[in-house]
Amino acid sequence: MEVYWYFELSSIKRGGTPNSAYIPGVQINPFHRQDHTATMISLVFVLLIGTAFATEDDKIVGGYECKAYSQPHQVSLNSGYHFCGGSLVNENWVVSAAHCYKSRVEVRLGEHNIKVTEGSEQFISSSRVIRHPNYSAYDLDNDIMLIKLSKPATINTYVQPVALPTSCAPAGTMCTVSGWGNTMSSTADGDKLQCLNIPILSYSDCNNSYPGMITNAMFCAGYLEGGKDSCQGDSGGPVVCNGELQGVVSWGYGCAEPGNPGVYAKVRRKNCFPVVFEKNINIHTSL
Repeated sequence: MEVYWYFELSSIKRGGTPNSAYIPGVQINPFHRQDHTATMISLVFVLLIGTAFATEDDKIVGGYECKAYSQPHQVSLNSGYHFCGGSLVNENWVVSAAHCYKSRVEVRLGEHNIKVTEGSEQFISSSRVIRHPNYSAYDLDNDIMLIKLSKPATINTYVQPVALPTSCAPAGTMCTVSGWGNTMSSTADGDKLQCLNIPILSYSDCNNSYPGMITNAMFCAGYLEGGKDSCQGDSGGPVVCNGELQGVVSWGYGCAEPGNPGVYAKVRRKNCFPVVFEKNINIHTSL
């Protein structure tokens, strides 16, 4: 079945004209939350420019170990190592972040401890990896990607799809974000899936945190006082609110820094055409 992306003819960014906030040498582009192997190079760059970015091994901060298999939609994207998260939305498709793109990936489902074989896992290669057609690597607008599995996932206790949203969750809604990795804690085990409960923030709070950088494809969630956040390595992972996939981990400045909450790609927007794939699945993203 072909994949069809339907999009609005006009896409005007909230907070100004497209890219008006991104003047070379003045504004630093959003720092995506993907884990990769260039940690030391990035750390040297961070030190040189004096930003508040965190090192790239930092992931869920201030959270807790998820109850084993309580997030059965959560997947790990693997290319010899875990580099991003994602969400199973039916037996054939996974939603992740466009900045996690690789032409071929192995999707690992049914994981809790990604360093241990637990008997619940399913490893399935991708057959198609499709970035949002209006994705911008410059400002991470439309940071959504679809992954077609090479064979259907087996739905069971450990592997289950998450529902797509029927409406946009309002500010104040409590959600759960999840992912693997170093937690900035000497006691938490980042190899086991970590969870964090966070509220969706208002547009005004979000825009005040990142003036002119928030498009209508993004929302903020977390705590303005800092201390709890998603971070690098959680990219592409789910933000689930009342059982529905409302967002995808996208970017932020630092991790758990006061005044810099996490920024997430919307899975649905108001008054928009859906992204349709397969015969019976709608990903409601306004393009």
